[in-house]
Amino acid sequence: MAVNKQPILKRCKELGISPMVMGVGKETKRNNASGFRKMESDYKLQLKEKQKLKFIYGVLEKQFRHIYERAEKMEGQAGANLLTLLECRLDNVVFRMGLALTRREARQLVSHGHFNVNGQRVDIPSYRVKVGDVIALRENSKKSTKFTEIVEGTNGRLIPSWLDVNKENLTASVVRLPVKEDLDYEVEEHLIVELYSK
Repeated sequence: MAVNKQPILKRCKELGISPMVMGVGKETKRNNASGFRKMESDYKLQLKEKQKLKFIYGVLEKQFRHIYERAEKMEGQAGANLLTLLECRLDNVVFRMGLALTRREARQLVSHGHFNVNGQRVDIPSYRVKVGDVIALRENSKKSTKFTEIVEGTNGRLIPSWLDVNKENLTASVVRLPVKEDLDYEVEEHLIVELYSK
C-alpha cells in the first residue's frame, strides 16, 4: 500500500485547507502581506480540488477514480454524488461520530475490527454505509482506555445532521445521505467533474 509521508500541515497549506478539517492543529489565519495572488491555470485549479479531496479522505488515485466513475453512473449531479460517496465511507463516519481524532486514525481503527455495522463486524475502511445503517463500537472495544480518551478528546466536535449519534452507547445511525451543505470545508466539486470530463 502506498503511504504519503508528507507532513499534514505542509500539505494543508499547499492545498489551501484548514488543518482542522484533518482533525489536527488549531485554526490559524494568515494574511498575504503583499496582496499579490499568482494566476493559476484552469487545469491547476481543477487538479488542486481533486488533490484536496483525495488528501482529506485519504484515498489514492485509482480508488478516487473508481469512486468518481460510480458517482457518474448514479442519478443526479456527478460532483454532488462524489461528495456523498466519500462522506459515506465507514472510516469517515467513524471520524464524524467522534470515535477517532483524525480520518487516518479512523481508518486504522476500522481495519483493526473495532466496529460493527448492523451487528456485523466490518474491517473495511471504504465500506459504504447506507440510510438506516447502525454503526456501533464493539463491546470488547468499549472497555479500552483508548476509546475513552478519544471520546473525551472529541467531545466538542460538531456532529453532522445526517448522523444520529448516541454518545452513551457509542453508536450512530445514518438518518439520510450527506449533501454538500453538511461538509465542514470548502470544495468546488464541479472543477473535479471538469477535470475528469476532458
